[in-house]
Formats: sequence, structure tokens, C-alpha cells
Amino acid sequence: MAVKIEDSWKKQLEAEFEKDYFRELTAFVKRAYEQKRIYPPGSLIFSAFDHCPFDDLKVVIVGQDPYHGPGQANGLCFSVSDGVRHPPSLQNIFKEIQSDIEKPIPQSGNLERWADQGVLLLNATLTVEASKAGSHQNKGWEAFTDAVLEVVSREKENVVFVLWGAYAQKKGAFIDDSKHLILKSPHPSPFSAHSGFFGSKPFSKTNQYLTSKGLTSINW
Repeated sequence: MAVKIEDSWKKQLEAEFEKDYFRELTAFVKRAYEQKRIYPPGSLIFSAFDHCPFDDLKVVIVGQDPYHGPGQANGLCFSVSDGVRHPPSLQNIFKEIQSDIEKPIPQSGNLERWADQGVLLLNATLTVEASKAGSHQNKGWEAFTDAVLEVVSREKENVVFVLWGAYAQKKGAFIDDSKHLILKSPHPSPFSAHSGFFGSKPFSKTNQYLTSKGLTSINW
């Protein structure tokens, strides 16, 4: 089955694309885009992979669902397109960056600049119906993104996995912490950011680990 995804990822995941669940998922997603308003735009479903080839990957940040408001979702977790108001979780992420590494809050919430440096911004579910949070959960995306995390854990070394909140931590439970760094904290959502996300310093900790392994740090 032809899936339009960056070549190095296609090579790693080709067996997944042939599985029954993925064929059913593809049919579901295709039908959804034909019948309803779905985010992100179809061409951006695999944007996280296209901006961060497997061979360049250094950091994985796990999100849950794409944003379901107009013009927000661009295929990267927590990211919004240029000119779109920063959602609350992203505002809190930028506040923590400002506190952690003393970097000013950027005007653009488009995190392609991170992805292009080797940060895989992976939502557990890659599509969603407009105004219906969680509407594409339990359709097969979670099995696919579990496979993504599994192949990264197995095939690479010295990757930083950033798991914010209980959902991401459960999803990343099988990551091999003997060869990777796993950073856990509460979610940056306004409901939980003050319970330990603020002050968790994930950005400086990530860069310290990468440089200790002889890798280039991320310009957050």
C-alpha cells in the first residue's frame, strides 16, 4: 500500500502499512476526509515524519490529539501554523522555555523549527474531526504510533523521550531506558502545569543529555 511518508520512515514502518488494522484505518480516514471537515489538512497528516527523518531524530515529544479548531493543526503535536494564536498548552511550553533556558517567547507557534532539528512531534492520533476532540481515537492510529515509538526505542540510541502527562507516560511505558533518556512530568495544560510541569526543565535537561552523548543540542 502506498503511503506518502518520508523515505527513511517508510523503510522503518513498511511492515506496519501492510497490516490489516492500517488498511482499515486508511479506509476510515479517507472516508472521513471525503465526508467531514478533518484536521490537519490531508497533506500534513505525516508532517511530523516529513520534517524529522528517522536518521536525524534525537528527541521525541508525545502528544495526544491534533487541535480540532480551524487552522490550528499542522501535523506536529502542540504546534500551530504561523499567525495562529498560541493554545494554552503551547503558551505554557513557551513559558517553561523562557524560565528554563531564558529564551524569549516566540511570536510564531509553528514548531517546524524544532522538527527540522530532529525533534519528532508525535501525536498519538494523527487526525481529528473539526470541533470533536478525540473523535478519531481507537480507530488504529494508536497502534501505528505505538509502532513508531517501538521502532525508535529498538533501532536508535541516546534519544530523549519527553512524556508530558499520564497519557504520554502510559504510551511510552515500553521505551528502553537503558539506552535512552525518558523525561516525565505533568502535562503543560492549564489544568496540570502548576502541578510539576513548570520547573521541570525538560529543555535544558534534553540539551545536557544530547551534548553529553556528543550530539548537537536543540535550539528551542
